[in-house]
Amino acid sequence: MRSDYLFTSESVSEGHPDKVADQISDAIVDLFLSKDPEARIACETLTTTQLVVLAGEIRCKGVFENGQWAPGATEEIEATVRKTVREIGYEQDGFHWEKFEFINRLHGQSAHIAQGVDASDNKDEGAGDQGIMFGYATDETPDLMPATLYYSHKILERMAADRHSGAAPFLEPDAKSQVTLRYEGSLPVAATAVVVSTQHAAGYDEGDKEAELHAYVKRIVSEVIPPVLLRETEYHINPTGSFEIGGPDGDAGLTGRKIIVDTYGGAAPHGGGAFSGKDPTKVDRSAAYITRYLAKNIVAAGLATRCTIQLAYAIGVSKPLSLYVDTHETGTVGDDRIEAALLAMPKLGGLTPRAIRTHLGLNKPIYRQTAAYGHFGRKAVGDLFPWERLDLVEDLKAALG
Repeated sequence: MRSDYLFTSESVSEGHPDKVADQISDAIVDLFLSKDPEARIACETLTTTQLVVLAGEIRCKGVFENGQWAPGATEEIEATVRKTVREIGYEQDGFHWEKFEFINRLHGQSAHIAQGVDASDNKDEGAGDQGIMFGYATDETPDLMPATLYYSHKILERMAADRHSGAAPFLEPDAKSQVTLRYEGSLPVAATAVVVSTQHAAGYDEGDKEAELHAYVKRIVSEVIPPVLLRETEYHINPTGSFEIGGPDGDAGLTGRKIIVDTYGGAAPHGGGAFSGKDPTKVDRSAAYITRYLAKNIVAAGLATRCTIQLAYAIGVSKPLSLYVDTHETGTVGDDRIEAALLAMPKLGGLTPRAIRTHLGLNKPIYRQTAAYGHFGRKAVGDLFPWERLDLVEDLKAALG
């Protein structure tokens, strides 16, 4: 591995059009799981100027059965969508939570998919799709995340908090950030570039108001990134000039188009499957969560300073096709020993889809909060972000110590 290099990750705010779509899709997942913990959901969202469209397949007791919506169900879906957009903060001429056209094209799940996924007398619950999923952890930050992505997320989270509180009334919901760090010996030593593009109120693209916006962004960056890393930083703040038109009015949004922002900022492989809009029988989501959980606990247990894990599944098959652990030559024990220990742990249940959902408690309405500022590196509080818990550390030490 190179000891000196530059690396960059980006983040986007909750008001980015693709993230608006992700949050709507996950709000629908939460709605259905709150009605039926065994609900099946695959909800895609399109957002554009004064329009939101839902499409996909569902199965949910008491909401959609025998090809029919329950009384009041479609109204509750629309109310959930509008509430989500309102909470993000869109009250603009081109996209307003109360005024956009809403189209619901959700329909029943295919019976052919259901027969492969559902458990029956002679088979365990199968994976909701084929695919490969990756998890990653590194000791670069306290949350065991890549530092470039960690800082990119934190900049936008701080700006969003100030926007919601009124501390920065000139900010509008849409924003992007990007952080480039110089690494020496695998640890970051300098932030060479920071990019922040934020939608703003009228007039904040020239003169004193532009200077105020730039000064605000630099202050937020200085409070997020340690000063020792900011000695040679080049800033690019709204480099195109004006950014008044944004969100779905400025660019159409779709569910699942920010999968690198959602995961590790490019520091680890990605299997290609998006998370938002999917119930936890879809291993695109649940297996990505368990691999993060495993990698994080491995690093926290002192078994490695970096760890990448891959799982693979076939649709309708419960047993994973493969488990691969790579500690990037930082491990204190062999990667093959870690693989064997994980597969042998009773509490992990062989990493079947059902075992993953049971161990992490995924059949709950916990997903709307995952849909902005990353699914990983978050705080495990109550039922939220259970894949960030460090409750496997002692088991790993006992098995591999």
